[in-house]
Formats: sequence, structure tokens, C-alpha cells
Amino acid sequence: MIITKLDIETIRKDFPILKRKVNGYPLVYLDNAATSQTPKQVIDVIVDYYSRYNANIHRGVHTLSQEATDAYENARLKVQKHINAAEPYEIIFTSGTTDSINLVANGFASFLKKGDELLVSAMEHHSNIVPWQMLCERTGAILKVIPMNHEGELLKEEYAKLLSSSTKLVVCNHVSNALGTINPIEKIISLAHEAGAAVLIDGAQAAPHIKIDVQKLNVDFYTISAHKICGPTGVGILYGKEEWLSKLPPYQGGGEMIAEVTFEKTTYADLPHKFEAGTPNICGGIAFGAALDYMNSLGYEAIASYEKELLSYATKELTKIEGLKIYGTSEHKTSVISFNVEGIHPYDIGTILDKLGIAVRTGHHCAQPVMDYFKVPGTVRASFSFYNTKNEVDILVEGVKKAKQMLS
Repeated sequence: MIITKLDIETIRKDFPILKRKVNGYPLVYLDNAATSQTPKQVIDVIVDYYSRYNANIHRGVHTLSQEATDAYENARLKVQKHINAAEPYEIIFTSGTTDSINLVANGFASFLKKGDELLVSAMEHHSNIVPWQMLCERTGAILKVIPMNHEGELLKEEYAKLLSSSTKLVVCNHVSNALGTINPIEKIISLAHEAGAAVLIDGAQAAPHIKIDVQKLNVDFYTISAHKICGPTGVGILYGKEEWLSKLPPYQGGGEMIAEVTFEKTTYADLPHKFEAGTPNICGGIAFGAALDYMNSLGYEAIASYEKELLSYATKELTKIEGLKIYGTSEHKTSVISFNVEGIHPYDIGTILDKLGIAVRTGHHCAQPVMDYFKVPGTVRASFSFYNTKNEVDILVEGVKKAKQMLS
């Protein structure tokens, strides 16, 4: 297969924010795992919506409402095609991955009893830990943890030992936000199904780097946030198999999610509207579709190839710095590097880098159990996207060297 090479300089022109200066320096944006930047192609769609056809969707007979409804539902079809869902109604629009996970956690209470077990990986974001802890508190279910090693890889043999007839749900991220590890979710899903358990995969960090095929994965639930994938904040999706979405009770009550309301009884709408109470983020959904169009126009194979090259270069150059340690050294990872410099707090490094126009993330990255495992308060995280360059890696490396010199 021939992979098209990305024209990075042309791509960078699509992102207006990359022309900005911060503290007198050209912006070097390396916080893509927190949120990606937005190309003008998506910004234009947002402006167009509010300029020409801003209206509430569904049931409106006037032209603007019909145009907005068509655009919103077309975005649902784009998501369906992008992840290869069997049906468009298996795509539930939410406010993002956290909302999607909570939707499933709320509904899964109906299927749990005291003593049932849920498995969660040791490298989860808090949004894929706390909702399950709350669910266990409500139901008496037990939360068990799939351990990892010092490379930041899940221990597959230990995972297999944890599975039993008591296991009702396995939750795991596709890619670790703190370490960049790409987890072997195909094996995780198949082993869980053999044990009779359902599986939810947090795909927030995978979606910008990996083309997802939910039918091939045979996953029960999969979550994505638009803002990680060149789209707007405040919108995402929950993919769920029809059989599971049909069984789950509604998450919220209100308009749109009903079929008929009387004071005696309310009946609920069919999928997907059963889970989409109230006025949604209409513009966000439409812009999400535009973001997927943009990503697919570049091609995921080309994106993955370039980001792998960028990760390799950045890893090689950063490890030349004496006293610098990288956390998350799996061979299978996306373009995320979490590191510390011996004797220096990550917050201090991040502050100096910001003075040089370099945006990185510092702290525990909403993954405190991961930090506890490595016995560190946090890390500096540089996360790269397809619009970053090797020159920006060089600027980061020189910035870290300068911070080390100033703080040592």
C-alpha cells in the first residue's frame, strides 16, 4: 500500500492559531492530547451555521429548522461511516467522552447486583474510573484493576486471570492519555466476550491517530470526543451496539427523548433519540462531521506514518538530555511523551516552556493512579499532532535544556 506523504507546511496554513505568537515567540503547540487545534475548514462550518441556518432541530416545519436537522443528521451519518457502525441510530451524540461513559454507567446499574465485578485498567483517565466507582457504590458491585508494567503496558495474563463468570463489564482506554500506550483492545474485547462480559472502550485518545472499525472490533460501546480530533469542544459520541442501547434505560428525561407523555405514563422515543434529551449542541455536531471530513481528506495512514516519525525523532532527541526520564515506553504508542527531569518539578518546567511560547501539559493528566504507580507527582507531557514539525521538536528540546539550566 502506497501512503501519501503529508504536505505539513500547507496543512499548517489551515490552522489560524498556529500563526500566533505567545510571549513574543511563535506558538509551539504540543498539548494535542488535551485538545487539538481547529482548522479553518471546521471554523467556517461553525460560522456558516450561525450565519445562515441557526435553528432548533427536529419537528420544525420551517426551512431553517429543516436545514439544521438535515445537517445534524448528516453529521451522524458521517460518524457512522467513519467508525463503520452498522446503523446510524447506534451513534448517540453526547457532550463528549465523559458524558458518554456516564450514560453507560448510569444505565448499567440495571444489570448489576451485589458481588458482580467490573474490570478497569490501571492506566485509565479519571473519567473512566470515577463513574464506575460511583456505580459500584450504588449497586454493591466490585471494581477490580487490570495491572500494568513499568513500560506502561497492561499485563494480559493477569487480565485473563481476573475474568470470571462474575465479570459483567470491562472498561479500558484504547490509548492512554498519560503514557500514549496503544492497548491490545482486540484481545481485551475477545477475552471479555468469552467470559460473557460487555466491553466499553474509551477512544478519546485513539480517534485522532487510529481509524476505528467498531464492527471489526466487535466492541459493545466506544466513545469519542470531537475536540481531540480537530472538532469543537462540548460534543462527542457514544457508539453502542443496538442490542445494548435498546436494553439501557434513558439517561436523562426531557424533550426529544419521548414518544408520548401523559401524567399517567411516559413512553420513550426510539434510538438514538431515547438518549438525546433536550436541545443538543447542534452546531457542535455539524462541525464534528466537518472535522471528520478534514481528517479523512488527509488520510489516517498518512497521519499515522508522519506522527510515528515525529515521535521517534522527539524520543531520540529528548533522551539525549541528562537526567530526563520518559514514562510510557511501549513499542506500541501514539505521539505522546510524558517525561520528568531529575530534581525538577514538572510544573516549573512547563512554566518556563510557556515563557518560550511552548505549550505542554503538566501535572497528573487526570490519571493519578498512573502517577502513583510511577511514584511521581506528575509529568511534563508533550503530545504531537500531524501539524507539528521536527523544528518544533528541536525548539522543545532546547526549551527543556534551558529550563534545566535555570532550575538546577
